[in-house]
Amino acid sequence: MSKAAEAFRTISEVADELDVQKHVLRFWEARFPQVRPMKRGGGRRYYRPEDMELLRGIRHLLHAEGYTIKGVQKILREQGIDHVKQHGRAPSDGRAVAAGRNLAPDARALPANVPSIGTGRASVAMRNRGARGRASAVDQLAAVEAAIKELEQCRAILLETLGKPEPVRVPRRARAVGA
Repeated sequence: MSKAAEAFRTISEVADELDVQKHVLRFWEARFPQVRPMKRGGGRRYYRPEDMELLRGIRHLLHAEGYTIKGVQKILREQGIDHVKQHGRAPSDGRAVAAGRNLAPDARALPANVPSIGTGRASVAMRNRGARGRASAVDQLAAVEAAIKELEQCRAILLETLGKPEPVRVPRRARAVGA
C-alpha cells in the first residue's frame, strides 16, 4: 500500500524511496539547514512533501550530477530551494554539469572527445549497485579494474589532446603473472 503524495513520510520510507540510508538523511539534515522535517515525541522525523522534493533535488545533484556538499550548499544559497527542487523533478541523463562546482577552470573546458564524468562502465556499474547493495569481492574487483581502465582511457585522451605521446605500460596483472 503506497501513501498519497501529500502524506508525511517517516525516515525509513524516505530512505527507501530515495535509495539512501537513514544516516545519510540525518547527515544531509545537518549539512543543509533547508531540510527541516517535523520532529515528534522521541525525536521521530516526519518528512513533508516539500521536504521530499528538496531531498530528491539534493540527491540528484550529489549522486547523478556529481556535485560536492559545498557545491550544493552554494546552489541553495545562490539559486534557492526551488532551483534544487527542480533538479529532483528533472530526468537525469547521467552527465555531469561542471558549472558552479568546485572544479579547476581548465576542467570546465575539455575538448568534445573527452567523455562526461561518471558515464563510463565502472561508474554505471557502481551506480546501478545502489547505495544499499553489497557487492562480492569479485564484483568489487571487477568494478575497480573497470575504473582503472576508464581512467587509463581518459589519460590517453588527455595526452592526445596535449599532443604528448602516451608511454607504453605493461598492465600490473601481467607483470605479477609473468614475474
